[in-house]
Amino acid sequence: MYPHRVLPAILAALCIILLASLQSGCSPAPADSSREIPGEKTYQRFCFSCHQAGINGAPRLGDAAAWAELSAKGKQALLQGVIQGIPPGMPRKGMCIQCSDQELEDAIDYMITHSQ
Repeated sequence: MYPHRVLPAILAALCIILLASLQSGCSPAPADSSREIPGEKTYQRFCFSCHQAGINGAPRLGDAAAWAELSAKGKQALLQGVIQGIPPGMPRKGMCIQCSDQELEDAIDYMITHSQ
């Protein structure tokens, strides 16, 4: 091999080694599942967009009166409303089609708890 061809190969190999070492040293810390609040992740991913601003009449997170009225209907009634959708603004499963019923129930609990 000629010297002018060796240098680029060496530099490419060094870059690969450097990138590999940086990636292994910069991996995020493992999530502390003891700090995870059930329903919070689902709320942040799917519910937040309407329930934070009250879009289409969605009860806002923190609105104690609205959530007290909804809570009086019972958790099962709320869950069924979320699963089926509530016209005119609440889409079926709150747009979280892949969410389990438990994840939706946890999100409801999260919103109620943070609205008292």
